[in-house]
Amino acid sequence: MAERILRAGAAARRFAEAVLALMLGAMFVAFILQIVFRYFLNWPIGWTSELTVVAWLWMVLWGAAFVLRDDEEIRFDLLLANAPRRRRRWMGTAAAVAIIALYGLSLPGSADYVRFMKVEHSSYLKIRLDWLYSIYIVFLVAVIVRFAWLVWRLWREPRA
Repeated sequence: MAERILRAGAAARRFAEAVLALMLGAMFVAFILQIVFRYFLNWPIGWTSELTVVAWLWMVLWGAAFVLRDDEEIRFDLLLANAPRRRRRWMGTAAAVAIIALYGLSLPGSADYVRFMKVEHSSYLKIRLDWLYSIYIVFLVAVIVRFAWLVWRLWREPRA
């Protein structure tokens, strides 16, 4: 059973990385088109700039939610690294619980705001802004789940 879960997790991670790569490719193509149309054809187009910004927003939040591993995050852990094992466990738990609480408290208001944005559309691509910003809700939920998992691991694993 545990092996199946690990395989499913690895497949989900590969899928998340593939989606991130597709977004990066779309952003790159839009950026190149923007340069070609503006500087070679003297015909500036706005949708490429909008697509680049939207792709960047989605890439950052999608990547932080599903692709970035704990050991890849940038952290200032001078105090944590020098603390004894038991204190590291408590410090990690306190930080994780604080993040879970803050993100959890912000989730209803963020969801309401994203739902409210359904009345607006982006300038060029006419994407409903609730669809565009829905990635933030996905990000919040993923971070809450990730840090809840971290707390469970801190207290479950003896080496923490």
